[in-house]
Amino acid sequence: MSDSHSYYAATATLFARLDPLAGDARADVCVIGAGYTGLSAALHLARAGMRVIVLEAEHVGFGASGRNGGQLNGGQRRDVDYLEASFGRDFARELWALGDEARDLVKALVAEHAIDCDLMPGVAILAHRKRFVAGYHALADKLAADYGAKHIEKLDAAQSRELVGTSAFHGGYVDWDNAHLHPLELARGVARACLAERVTIHESTRAIAFEEGGRVRVKTARGTVDADHLVLAANGYLGNLAPRLANRIMPINNFMIATAPLSPERAHALNPRRVAAADSRFVIDYFSLSRDRRLLFGGGENYRARFPRDIAAFVRPHLLKIYPDLADVAIDYAWGGTLAITMNRLPHFGRLSPHVYFAHGYSGHGIALAHLAGKVIAEAVRGSAERFDAFAKIRIAPFPGGRFLRWPALVLGMTYFALRDRL
Repeated sequence: MSDSHSYYAATATLFARLDPLAGDARADVCVIGAGYTGLSAALHLARAGMRVIVLEAEHVGFGASGRNGGQLNGGQRRDVDYLEASFGRDFARELWALGDEARDLVKALVAEHAIDCDLMPGVAILAHRKRFVAGYHALADKLAADYGAKHIEKLDAAQSRELVGTSAFHGGYVDWDNAHLHPLELARGVARACLAERVTIHESTRAIAFEEGGRVRVKTARGTVDADHLVLAANGYLGNLAPRLANRIMPINNFMIATAPLSPERAHALNPRRVAAADSRFVIDYFSLSRDRRLLFGGGENYRARFPRDIAAFVRPHLLKIYPDLADVAIDYAWGGTLAITMNRLPHFGRLSPHVYFAHGYSGHGIALAHLAGKVIAEAVRGSAERFDAFAKIRIAPFPGGRFLRWPALVLGMTYFALRDRL
């Protein structure tokens, strides 16, 4: 599967290809996956003086890290009411604060390394049903009063229309501390920071298997890496590398389009403050305006190994239900990507052994959380595991049906929720 039809791949700053692994190598830590989790882990480990080798089956940012909707959100994928009901108020606040720290970590990396990823403030959460508005306003008040949200603004229907140029929504809120960005530029920027810290990154190097003795040995088609520690950071591309984890995450495919550039006047009417937005559907629609005045729009997903033959035609109906006036606008780019979800939509952190760490299953909230995951894995490898263990305490249930029958169960459940959205 190629990402060559992605707007992000077409517009990102050139990143020179890195050599595959050839022969046998030795490191303090081997990281599998050069997406946000793996790159962040590598960067923070290297800053602590450790020798790090990253193995990437394709190229830096190939997976969800380079193809997503670009929304950088604090907190967690589930709201604070769910967290409090599930874990109690104290742990809910701890998890939410870690999520806010994750968002701020990304902003700090962008600033420190001068990553030109078009970072812009503001993410709106918008109600596609009028009955949802009161709940969103109550949530905004609670975030401001109890969870330190300093720049959150409630929206009524008229304010929503002014903000995102459509009458499709009835209100909601916008968090101006959250942001949106060019996700592939972010991944490549963090990779450049890794290389500056003497991290070795091997692209086109698929990890086939790993084995443990006193150390960890990772096998590839053209060589091996021996390391004291291993970080599994493959997320939706984990495959059969760690069968014990397979039934705790589900790879799903999500799809995006980029329109042709809009005129300055039309772009301003559509999104005058250049915010990003997501709606209240179970299978959410999400969108933002690019630097070159394209509407970037994500909508629809599937649960099969293959993408739709015509992704633009697959996503266009989702776009037109929100922006019917864009029926005359061409779609220049259409692409898909694979991410991993968990049953409760919270991330899955843990150890397979004292030497093997993993983090994945960000469920659409990965730009922030994956970077923090890498940082807290680096802390744990170095002997300070309190923050890693806070995430590892979250119980992630297996998908019904186990590794092989989870797909039919997921399709049945997601089809129900998609039907509920329409009705």
